Amino acid sequence: MAEPSAATQSPSISSSSSGAEPSAPGGGGSPGACPALGTKSCSSSCADSFVSSSSSQPVSLFSTSQVHDLIFWRDVKKTGFVFGTTLIMLLSLAAFSVISVVSYLILALLSVTISFRIYKSVIQAVQKSEEGHPFKAYLDVDITLSSEAFHNYMNAAMVHINRALKLIIRLFLVEDLVDSLKLAVFMWLMTYVGAVFNGITLLILAELLVFSVPIVYEKYKDPSKTPRNRQKKGRITTWKPETQQLLKHHLIVIMSLLVL
Repeated sequence: MAEPSAATQSPSISSSSSGAEPSAPGGGGSPGACPALGTKSCSSSCADSFVSSSSSQPVSLFSTSQVHDLIFWRDVKKTGFVFGTTLIMLLSLAAFSVISVVSYLILALLSVTISFRIYKSVIQAVQKSEEGHPFKAYLDVDITLSSEAFHNYMNAAMVHINRALKLIIRLFLVEDLVDSLKLAVFMWLMTYVGAVFNGITLLILAELLVFSVPIVYEKYKDPSKTPRNRQKKGRITTWKPETQQLLKHHLIVIMSLLVL
């Protein structure tokens, strides 16, 4: 009975305290609830929970913008290095075995580094200089992979692996009959493709198309004509006539090289 009497005898205190900042609804110091008008402690706890939840999300190895810049030759040196290296690798795999290609690559790399190391040692002995190891700057680079980065990469890979496993199970166990029939028809058509081309040839063809068609389309397309611009008789094409002829000639040359 003392508590209600105290509340009734001090209306001024309650009225003065009503002008203060409103307490957070659903308070009681629970860190889980984060209201819109919360206190500093609540905002800090929300920030901590957001950081922890965002850090647990998987990260992708390559962003879409990086792939787009690589395909459209934004950096010519970088794209040329990637395109030339992968094309040489695929052509080598088409002519030799995997063991031979890997062995020749390692021997070529070792021949370059050992020759350079001996050359620098001779130059230092003749000039009587003490420059040290020629690859010291690269030997001192820290290339250790932290556990956090490793777990992030593994989480990113596990997302794609789990998605692929679910798709395989759904198709082979005929969860959807139409999708399973589509896969069967596609595999049946691939048997005819496999009778003409092998896997390496298809990879070479795919790489040539990926690194050539987008840049040719971007270079020769007509910017004044977009797919939204239409005439009464039909849609306006975004390709110039010379672009179509160039692409046809490009595809004919690629197919003739692969067949031969």
